[in-house]
Amino acid sequence: MSERRGAGIPRSGDGGNVVAGTPLDELLELLELEPLEVNLFRGVSPDEAQQRVFGGQVAAQALVAAGRTVDSDRPVNSLHAYFLRPGDPDVPIVYEVDRIRDGRTFTTRRVVAIQHGHAIFNLSASFQVVEAGPDHQMEMPDVPGPEALPTFRERLEPYLDRFGPETVDLLTRERPIESRAVADPHWLEPTPRAPAQDVWIRANGVLPDDPLLHACVVAYASDLTLLDTATLPHAIGHSGQYQMASLDHAMWFHRPFRADEWLLYHQVSPSASRARGLALGHVFCRDGTLAVTVMQEGLIRPVPPRT
Repeated sequence: MSERRGAGIPRSGDGGNVVAGTPLDELLELLELEPLEVNLFRGVSPDEAQQRVFGGQVAAQALVAAGRTVDSDRPVNSLHAYFLRPGDPDVPIVYEVDRIRDGRTFTTRRVVAIQHGHAIFNLSASFQVVEAGPDHQMEMPDVPGPEALPTFRERLEPYLDRFGPETVDLLTRERPIESRAVADPHWLEPTPRAPAQDVWIRANGVLPDDPLLHACVVAYASDLTLLDTATLPHAIGHSGQYQMASLDHAMWFHRPFRADEWLLYHQVSPSASRARGLALGHVFCRDGTLAVTVMQEGLIRPVPPRT
């Protein structure tokens, strides 16, 4: 057994399958943390105009940091995390790993993400040797397959005349995660809906075989749409009338999967109250295998009108 010395991410020109310069390649570069010292790593954010670091990026980078200190025969089985402060996209993030426990079958790590001398995020992750035991799961919802659904750009085309050129460019650019939703995005037509949505997702390209990398990519993708599910009954669009932010995030990894193959992200929201929304997600492989369960609570705070 040996610890993972990297996330299994190919550099440009080293024979990897990812084409240099693609959005997926840029995501993989974000996940290739720089080792600073034992248990200490540094990550960066995309060179884009953004007010704060995307939560899925911090969660994925923290999981990379934890996984770098774990024997390669122990895949991640769960993570629990809290978003403490908004991340500054203009400065690096330092990830400090605490090796809480190395047991006979389970390994536990705690990771703190630090910027400007303060913790902005903390994560506890558990890794387990693969063992046999009872096996059952819920059934995958019966929804159209991804090939029967329009691409994200095709969904937007009837509405593009609503937006200016810069917004159209932002909305239609290629992304590291390809997605095909069963229904139109709620923010295009903000009317009350049931608090549930189904979205097919996959990495926009071929990934290396490292299971930790696939888990990190799904951790990144799991934060893209989940909290929106809690806003659906309230017809909340992107009008700036609500402050929204992830508060915590938990994931349980049940069975093997590949993040570069289609995965169904089935999302429901059991409750929203007191300026917080709770959302639950189930990630299924194409064959119906339940691979991952996700839960998140997020801030949904009305913004007082300006006087």
